[in-house]
Amino acid sequence: MKYIICTFLFMFCSASFSQVDENAVPLNTLSNAEKLAGWKLLWDGKTVDGWRGARLESFPEKGWSIKDGLLTVHESGGAEAANGGDIVTVDTYGAFELCLEFNITPGANSGIKYFVFPKQPNQPGSAIGLEFQVLDDDKHPDAKRGVNGNRTVASLYDLIPAENKKVNPPGEWNHARIIAKKNGDVQHWLNGTKVVEYNRFSQIFRQLLVHSKYKRYEKFGQIPEGHILLQDHGNTVSYRNIKIRELDEL
Repeated sequence: MKYIICTFLFMFCSASFSQVDENAVPLNTLSNAEKLAGWKLLWDGKTVDGWRGARLESFPEKGWSIKDGLLTVHESGGAEAANGGDIVTVDTYGAFELCLEFNITPGANSGIKYFVFPKQPNQPGSAIGLEFQVLDDDKHPDAKRGVNGNRTVASLYDLIPAENKKVNPPGEWNHARIIAKKNGDVQHWLNGTKVVEYNRFSQIFRQLLVHSKYKRYEKFGQIPEGHILLQDHGNTVSYRNIKIRELDEL
C-alpha cells in the first residue's frame, strides 16, 4: 500500500499543474493519500503561520499579501529584499521533498531557496542559500548573465543551468519540485521534468562554488539543515500549494 501511495504522489507532484482543472482540487490542501505519505502544508493559504521575515522575528508588515489562496510578493522596483524582504519557514529542514507552484508577471525575478543559513550575514540584499531560480527568461536581463544559462528559471542559481525544461509563460502557473536527500543528492524539477541534478557534498559542487558569487560563504550548501525561503526581488510573483515531506531514505 505504501508503495502505491508514494507512486501516486510522485505522479501527482511531478505533473504540470497547468494541465489540471484548478477547480477539481482545493488550493492549499492535502489529500488523504498525501497525509499518509507524510506530506504537510508549509502554508495554509490564509495566514502567515509558519513563516517570518528572513531577518525578522515576525512576518513582514509590507511587500507581501495573502489573498484568494495566493501568497504574493509585490513590485517595488526590482531590488533584492529592499521592500518587505525575503520570507523563510520558521522550521528548518534537512532531507525533504518540496512542491509548490509559482506564477510570475512579465519581466519578474524571484527564487525558492533551501538550506538557507539560520543566521544571515549582516549585509543588504537577499538571504543566502541554494536557489531554484524563478525568472522570466525572455524579459529579465539576469537570464543572460552568469555562465551557460545558470541564472535562468529552475537552474541552481549561478551554479548549474536547468536543462530540457518546459516553461509556462508569465500569467500561467509553473510547478516546482525540489528533492534533497541525506547523502547530498539534490534534484530540481519543473512541470514534471527533472532539469537539475547534483550532489551538494561532492568535489564537483565545491569546484563550482569557487567560480560563483557564493565562494566567500563558508559552508554554503553544506549545512545539515536550513530554512526554505521565498525571495523578494522587487517584482510581483505569486505562490500557492506549498507542501513538504521529510525524507528518511539516503
